[in-house]
This record gives sequence, C-alpha cells and structure tokens, in this order.
Amino acid sequence: MDLAPLPASLPETVPFTGPETLERMQGFPFRARLGANESTFGPSPLAIKAMEQAARDVWMYGDPEGHDLKATIAARHGVTSDHIAVGEGIDGLLGLTCRLILAPGDAVVTSEGAYPTFNFHVAGFGGTLHKVPYQADYEDPEALLAKAHETRARMIYLANPDNPMGSQLAPQIIEAMAQNLPPHCLLVLDEAYGDLATLPLPQIDPHHPQVIRFRTLSKAHGLAGLRVGYAITNPALARAFDRIRNHFALGRIAQAGAIAALQDTAWLTQVQDKIRHARQSLTRIAERNGLKPQPSSTNFVTIDCGRDAAYARAILTGLQAQGIFIRMPGVAPLNRCIRISLADDATLDILAEALPRVLRSL
Repeated sequence: MDLAPLPASLPETVPFTGPETLERMQGFPFRARLGANESTFGPSPLAIKAMEQAARDVWMYGDPEGHDLKATIAARHGVTSDHIAVGEGIDGLLGLTCRLILAPGDAVVTSEGAYPTFNFHVAGFGGTLHKVPYQADYEDPEALLAKAHETRARMIYLANPDNPMGSQLAPQIIEAMAQNLPPHCLLVLDEAYGDLATLPLPQIDPHHPQVIRFRTLSKAHGLAGLRVGYAITNPALARAFDRIRNHFALGRIAQAGAIAALQDTAWLTQVQDKIRHARQSLTRIAERNGLKPQPSSTNFVTIDCGRDAAYARAILTGLQAQGIFIRMPGVAPLNRCIRISLADDATLDILAEALPRVLRSL
C-alpha cells in the first residue's frame, strides 16, 4: 500500500534513540540511566496508591473528558477547566497543536538545536521550519521574534527552562515576547521543567489569544511512564483540541496517578529539595574532572567538555561502554557539551567512579 505523499516524503526515524534500543545493541543493561531526564526519585507514594486502586478498574475506559484531572490542574494554576487541555505528555500535545495550527508550507520558527520532537511534528504536518542560533547558550527571543515577523510564522517554539542547555530566561523577557508576536502567530511555550525552575515563571494572562503553555508530570512528578501532559491556554484553543484528539488517550490509571501526584505538594517539595542537592553533587563531579557545568533550572546539568563535538561524543561513548546512559546536544556549538540527568546519590556515585576513567582513556 502506498503512503500518502507527505508521510512518504519523511524519513523512517525517531527524534531520540531510546536507552532500551541502546541496551539491545550493546547486549547489557545500563547501570545508571542518566540521559532521558526522568526522576530516579520516583512518584508520590499517594500517586502509587491511587494507581494501585485504579488498576482494579482497568476494565473500564478512562473518563474521555478528563474532568477530574482538568479540575485538579486548573485549581493548581488558578484558572478554570476551560483553560486546560490534557494529552499524552507534551510530545503528544505538540503534535496535536501542529495539526490544529499548521497548513502545509506554513512557517514555524524555533532555535537551532532545540527540542527535536517539536521539529518532528512540524515536519509531520507539512510545516516549514526556520531556525535561529542560540545566543551564548540561551535561546534568543529577539531573534525568534524577528524571524517570525520575517517569515509570517504561524508558530514560535520556545522551551523555558530550556532543553538541552538547562538555561532559563527571566520572566519579563517571555512576557515581553508574548506582547510582540506577529499577527496569527502562536507562541508555543514549553515549560516541561517549570516545577524545577530557579527563576519565577512568566505571568501571562491565560486568556491570551496567542500563547499556549505546556506542562508535564514526567519530570518533577516522576510519572514519565504514564505519559500525562497538559496545556494552559485560552478556552477557544483548549476546546479546539477536542476536534482532533484521541479522547481515550489517558487511561484510568494515568488519570488517577496524575491527580494524586498534583495534589501531593509535600512530595513535590521533597523532590525539588533532592534535585537541588543532586544539582550540587553533579556540579562537583564535573568540576573535579576539569569540566564546566552550566547553570541549570532543570533536572539535568549540561556540561561543557571544553573541546569540540568529537571529544564530547567520545565521552558519551565511553560512559555508555561503562554502562552509563547520557545524551548530548546535536548542533554546534552546543554539541561541545554532554547532558546528564540528575539522580539519587547512589546513581551519581556510579558516574563519579566511571567519569575519570573515561577521561583518562581519552
């Protein structure tokens, strides 16, 4: 069977090579899984209990409206349920957003080296990507805006805090950006790491007609395996997701676990404290080995290896051979760095033991 022209024109690739794929290729499991920015601190005990209870009822579909989940999210952010859309993580919601907003050939602006899954969805729905470089390891809002005005873009993608560099822009910079968008251009604001930010997040009117903000339970809440994300936006755009979304995407266990996790603010505070401790520990490990850790507002630290991409890649490959999974940015000049997820002391001890041996071998 022939594919339709657009998917037929796309490569058979995925944005990331998963650690499971690498384990199958190398023939042994990783001792330390530090590349996917998951939380080794795990989910809230209350979320685990809620999921265990929900497991008895998995013969039933989950609520297709996600009513209780939306209400819990809305209460947390001081908005109404009409401002919320839920879906299969931010990745799934990004795909739906591209489907809602883009016609084939529409211009989309992003940063060169930013989150590749967004680019994957833009290509999948026929958009035309226009990229601007990072400025001193930060995304460049002025350049993004200028390119959007130049290309009459339909969307601008910006992650804040940023992946892959871990940097964060001051809230007033994002607020100004939201007030200077080109007509008919949507600011796609990815706040996956918002719960771990070291600066305040921007204050943007939830009724703003040209801004959509994405959050996830995969990072600080430790629920990456459930795939639960949500969007905060104006009610008209939030309702529009109902036109195209998979209405049974979030099962009963996922919804129950997400609600309990969002309500357990004490657990979130504990995880935030552990992340701060791990950030300091990983910073010390990098500095002891002559590497330069970058400031981080996320649950990973990007580390400048001080040379070129080939050297950074050699460190990554060497650690993988030692059973340690990490990742690195894919575009120069960011690819002089490696990116290592934060974790508990026992896991970081594995890295601390292996890293100097790898560096000596180079």
